[in-house]
Amino acid sequence: MVVAYFRSLAGEVRERLAQLGVVSLSELRGWYDRLSARFGMDALMVVPISDSLRIAPQQSPGLHASVVEDAPQFGSMPVNPGESQRIRNSDRSVGAHLSGEVMRRRALLDSMTPEITQEYHGSAGQSFGAFLADGITLKLYGEANDYVGKGLSGGTIAITAGPGSSRRGDVLAGNTVLYGATSGQLFIVGRAGERFAVRNSGALAVVEGVGQHGCEYMTGGVVLVLGPLGLNFGSGMTGGLAYVLRAEADEVLHREFVALADLECNEESWLRRVLEEHGQFTASPRAARLLSRHGALPLVRVQPIHFQGSVEATWAPVLARLSQRETAFAPTPAVQVSEAALHA
Repeated sequence: MVVAYFRSLAGEVRERLAQLGVVSLSELRGWYDRLSARFGMDALMVVPISDSLRIAPQQSPGLHASVVEDAPQFGSMPVNPGESQRIRNSDRSVGAHLSGEVMRRRALLDSMTPEITQEYHGSAGQSFGAFLADGITLKLYGEANDYVGKGLSGGTIAITAGPGSSRRGDVLAGNTVLYGATSGQLFIVGRAGERFAVRNSGALAVVEGVGQHGCEYMTGGVVLVLGPLGLNFGSGMTGGLAYVLRAEADEVLHREFVALADLECNEESWLRRVLEEHGQFTASPRAARLLSRHGALPLVRVQPIHFQGSVEATWAPVLARLSQRETAFAPTPAVQVSEAALHA
């Protein structure tokens, strides 16, 4: 039906173009003399026909052309791996081009390419780390706009603005983060906007506060929220698990879809492992503070009312990835966090 509609629409457009004596829409660009006022329109509203008002069919490139050329994601591989690059909010979908290049090389060489880690500083544009492939890690010191990690496909994203961002509760990521993510990891030392992890189906995420509609329509994966929650948390959630602070979960959950449950012993150890990973990537003082507790973590599990899977099955791919990372990389020294930051 959709195909038939657009074919009919295209056919009618071609008929109108033939009546005007042209063969394409581009030929009509700037033809003000082809416009006429509707019957009864105020004469003051009619734009006078003049060649000076006509827009040239071929316009010279504007500022956006230089933005595309200078954007860091448009190199086939990072120019200086390990060296932090400046990023601007006009740099969109950083990481998507790199992921495509990595996948093409893997397909051609039929082997795994080396792990790639790229650091940025500044304010990232929309879709930072979109569709990020396995084996790529993006670290951002600053903030990002909407759609961080959209369609995340195995990569790792870490966003921080320093230990103070955790203490202040800075919003470091915009709305609709992890939209449609299938796998991978996201760590944010700060808060995110609305609809965090919407339609997440397999990624692991740690964030220190979210806006309204968190974990909306989530179908898989694990989300750990170490801060305040917005209203309508878990609306439409049918799979996956979320872990939130007990004190934040009383009046914001969408009770028609999700329910609270106490942690089991194995979940406590799994969450501590995730907090360690969060601390290694971001030096989060909040993660360090929770890990320093001798008692149980102040967290509760949020799960769908009609949960079809199991806690173990949901955690299995997350734990497998964490184990793979431990095997692939040599042990790294513990991140040093100052006492002031630890108790902030």
